[in-house]
Amino acid sequence: MNKIDSTTDLPALYHSMLRIRRAEEAIAMRYHEQEMRCPVHLCIGEEGIAAGVCANLAVEDVVYGNHRSHGHYLAKGGSLNTMIAEIYGKADGCCGGRGGSMHLIDNSAGFAAAVPIVGGTVPLAVGAGWAFKLKQQKNVSVVFFGDGCFEEGVLHEAMNFAALKKIPVLFICENNGMSVYTSLDQRQPGRPMTGIAKAHGLEVYSGDGNDVQEVARLTSEAVAKSRRGDGPQFLEFRTYRWLGHVGHEVDDDLGYRPDESVEFREARCPLKKAGAELIEKFGWGDDDFAALEKTVNQEVKAAFKFSSASPDPKPESRGDYSYA
Repeated sequence: MNKIDSTTDLPALYHSMLRIRRAEEAIAMRYHEQEMRCPVHLCIGEEGIAAGVCANLAVEDVVYGNHRSHGHYLAKGGSLNTMIAEIYGKADGCCGGRGGSMHLIDNSAGFAAAVPIVGGTVPLAVGAGWAFKLKQQKNVSVVFFGDGCFEEGVLHEAMNFAALKKIPVLFICENNGMSVYTSLDQRQPGRPMTGIAKAHGLEVYSGDGNDVQEVARLTSEAVAKSRRGDGPQFLEFRTYRWLGHVGHEVDDDLGYRPDESVEFREARCPLKKAGAELIEKFGWGDDDFAALEKTVNQEVKAAFKFSSASPDPKPESRGDYSYA
């Protein structure tokens, strides 16, 4: 089972975040070409949570995402080639081109499902965790969701049931303070979400989602407790969504985030924070960052080339994997 040291493993955590960032920047740059015929919800600015959480997981652990799950998929070990092919609707995509950006599934990486319905994967993750417990397996199930999902009844039902049965499941709340265009203070009263989760019987944690080391450290504690039978864990990580709710553009002009600015975003950049730590504590210099950038950019470029060479799904396969 994976157990990382959030201090000594910072280079790997930074690599994971950079891979997510550059992949999504490339998606954003190409999206206007109208070849990706599905909506994309980008997690630029939120990479620290996916990287820090998934670094503590084994392949046999399962992750459930949501509508904004490119980062979750890649951090869990999903193939960049097959993810890009999937977004382009190609046969070599992780779902054969049938799912697109919001329906990523890759059992080989332990990425069980991403679903666009808010809260849709929460009961699935609890069910997977319950199966682990019934089979006496030491695996955990993890579900990512946003602060908007906290207003869905299914989340509270799932937390209650998970606490009742002491299910090994981690509820990861990526709190970016926004549900589409509506801020948290317009949707929820002034009380901590961790307090509600604790009232359901979960052990709770709260941390800075833009500090990948803090995310990794808290997740390591939560995973260890869940594996040994202590039941469900609730982790809230505060973060910031750089781009609009959906699509590839910055939406500053809409005015729903009055403090929005390039400086405001960059001050909360998880890559910038981790990069400063690499310089100070690991002695990284320009050559180290440049070498990693080259490696990641080559991988991203190769993924788009892979997708371009991938065939379209055959028309006669349209009924495959459909169930009545």
